[in-house]
Amino acid sequence: MTAAPMALPIQILLLMTALTLLPSLLLMMTGFTRILIVLAILRQAIGLGQAPPNQLLVGLALFLTLFVMRPQFDAITTTAYRPFAAQQIPAEVAIERTGTVLHGFMLAQTREQDVRLFANLAHAGPFGRGADVPMTILVPAFATSELKTAFEIGFLVYLPFLVIDLVVASILMALGMMMVSPTLISLPFKLLLFVLVDGWALALGSLAGSFVAAAP
Repeated sequence: MTAAPMALPIQILLLMTALTLLPSLLLMMTGFTRILIVLAILRQAIGLGQAPPNQLLVGLALFLTLFVMRPQFDAITTTAYRPFAAQQIPAEVAIERTGTVLHGFMLAQTREQDVRLFANLAHAGPFGRGADVPMTILVPAFATSELKTAFEIGFLVYLPFLVIDLVVASILMALGMMMVSPTLISLPFKLLLFVLVDGWALALGSLAGSFVAAAP
């Protein structure tokens, strides 16, 4: 039995609402935040200033997010969008199924202590299983976990470039060249190291692999 089609004004209203909320959903319910922060820290560690530019980093983070979350997006398309477009399910069911897929992804990436923190703040729980955690608790817990993970990865990314800076600064001080900026001298060596280890492929591959596989 097919659901009755929605009126055109209601469909337009839902579409405009979805477009308004899309940036927030992208930031708070996907891996975009982790990827963008790590790429920004990587650029800072190398000392390149605004190269690559912010627009390029955001675009790279966006498409890597699409790659990482392809199983979830495929599941949303199969279980929610196509049945809704074919008028087999109402909008409420499509939204619920979309939320279920994203809920499973976020839950797999979220630390248990972060969920417990926001559950205690909301005076909710304990929860018998992960599926019982409401979105109002899971979303801020997921965002907090993503920030922690991004800074942990960023710390590891920063270390080899910091070692190069320290070595160059020590050599310049030993030679009495204290007026020469260590950053100016260390930048070519950091770029050389980054190129030799195929840094972009290593960074993007490690970022993609940092996401725990979450079954849709």
